[in-house]
Amino acid sequence: MAEDSVKLRLRPLTAADYPDLAALMDIVYADIGGAWSMDTVKELIELFPDGQLGIVDNDELVAAALTIKVKYDRFSNPHRYEDLITDSQVHSHDDDGDALYGLDVFVHPEFRGYRLGRRLYEARKELCREENLRAILAGGRLPGYGRHADQMSALEYIEQVQRQKIYDPILSFQLANDFDVKRLLKRYLPEDEDSRGYATLLEWDNILYMPEPDDDEGYVSKTLVRLGVVQRRMRTVHSVEDLLSQVEFFVDAMAEYRADFALLPEFFSAPLMGLDRDLPSIEAIRFLAGFTDQIRDALSDMAVSYNINIIAGSMPLIEEGNVYNIAYLCRRDGTVEEQRKIHITPGERRDWGIEGGDELQVFETDAGRVGILICYDVEFPELGRILAEQDMEILFVPFWTDTKNGYLRVRHCAQARAIENECYVAISGSCGVLPGVDNVDIQYAQSAVFSPSDFYFPHDAIISEAVANTEMLVFADVDLETLKLLNKEGSVTNLRDRRHDVYRLKWRHKHNET
Repeated sequence: MAEDSVKLRLRPLTAADYPDLAALMDIVYADIGGAWSMDTVKELIELFPDGQLGIVDNDELVAAALTIKVKYDRFSNPHRYEDLITDSQVHSHDDDGDALYGLDVFVHPEFRGYRLGRRLYEARKELCREENLRAILAGGRLPGYGRHADQMSALEYIEQVQRQKIYDPILSFQLANDFDVKRLLKRYLPEDEDSRGYATLLEWDNILYMPEPDDDEGYVSKTLVRLGVVQRRMRTVHSVEDLLSQVEFFVDAMAEYRADFALLPEFFSAPLMGLDRDLPSIEAIRFLAGFTDQIRDALSDMAVSYNINIIAGSMPLIEEGNVYNIAYLCRRDGTVEEQRKIHITPGERRDWGIEGGDELQVFETDAGRVGILICYDVEFPELGRILAEQDMEILFVPFWTDTKNGYLRVRHCAQARAIENECYVAISGSCGVLPGVDNVDIQYAQSAVFSPSDFYFPHDAIISEAVANTEMLVFADVDLETLKLLNKEGSVTNLRDRRHDVYRLKWRHKHNET
């Protein structure tokens, strides 16, 4: 075969291909019975034509993949090959199935240097995505096991192949194509002496799979989400209504641009402390807390009327005599939830007597699963990782910093959280000066939206950012499906590569929602 004469083409198989297909199967599977019957192959093509693929070289069939649709719940559990297909009949194809089952992939020995198996596997994956199926299942023979059966069990053999200590022509190939071993199948193909009748049940998960909802309960999330971030200049206000009017201006503008979220800065209500400038700091924060319920309710009404989810920065709240720094999630369906700041800075504790919260959770919304870490909390990587373990997709960080070095702590830690937790991170802060209000008289901010760092995202992992210390809005469109691709197929896969056999992170507070 002259290499310069090779002309490869992928196409669906037809019944007319049977003679070439049978000849190819006789070559590849001489040790386990050779070709399937003509009736079986024709039945496969009639039942599921899109699943039967061949690669031809100058019209000569040199590789093929045979596939059916099955119910995942049935065939992700123990079964035998004869449950799927026999010489006379295809038993388990289901037009309403939610998974593909790879019956076979085989390549002519003379063409095994052209990566045709990988090309067929990629075509299967694309079919799985196009049909919105949850996974590809396959029973993989272990043809190399027979040479090691006297020295180790089948499970030990699989482990050695996974560690690349042993090469198995089938399992090593499947692992290289992103399939995971789910279980060991006994007597899968009893006549397969090289495998001693064993096989692996392998699975490739379609990370783009979107199940059909069974009912109207819960949230059906969007995949392309627009974030709106407020970088607000602190200014004197004359009443709570004055403050709310200023905030509503920003909410209205973000809604006009069809943002799904509006993120406000930490302590955005602080100008209200200027209504009584004679109060010492410890009393001023409690005075400010007196407006929190009213502001929260007003923001919840705005979320509904402007059809936008609002992350209400943070405000002080008094509960059982203690002061907490609390962020509210005001959903556009009218529901409200809260996230308290867990780590309190020395200044907050000394000047305002603020206490730390002890609960952390991911919130379901109609535009993704979100977490909230208020300012200092983002500097503790454990919190971001706990949220990531609850499948957080977007992390919101309202912050207040008075100097550039303080701001950079928040910024750099937020970028780290995006990378290590494979999520988007939005940060929102205030700028300007607020004379006469202790502890929030000066501010420094450059609000931004960060992404993980890989080929799917901007080269500097910054989707959008504000001009430093300038009042403005920042918008960013983020694709939640891209996070799934990163998690499964990224250059590095931080979440998948964690060593749970060596270390583990545990939230100790009993009331944490997971």
